[in-house]
Amino acid sequence: MSTTLYGIKNCDTVRAARRWLETHNVDFSFQDVRDTPLTASQLKTWLQVLGVDALVNKRSTTWKQLSPAQRDGLNPDTAIALLLEHPTLMKRPLLDTGSELHLGFKAEHYQSLFTHHTL
Repeated sequence: MSTTLYGIKNCDTVRAARRWLETHNVDFSFQDVRDTPLTASQLKTWLQVLGVDALVNKRSTTWKQLSPAQRDGLNPDTAIALLLEHPTLMKRPLLDTGSELHLGFKAEHYQSLFTHHTL
């Protein structure tokens, strides 16, 4: 399983997710979306799977700083443009397990994702 965690390195929730993954010996890579920008293709896929309302953080400082014109009529196409210009608009962390996408971090949720049952 190829697992990637997306976020920004100075976000407390992203740090907690990274720490959990490291502590539980999960093989993953981390991509800081400020240092290594996302692609329009990635965002399009994520928006199709998760939806605009799930992926765009409308409680963020960045969202509040956008003009009303930028916020109005948010749809997948405008969301891609905004997320490319303002990567901190993305809810984070985003965990891509290679087969599923998961937003946010809760230790219990990660535990259930990475628990392997054997018979």
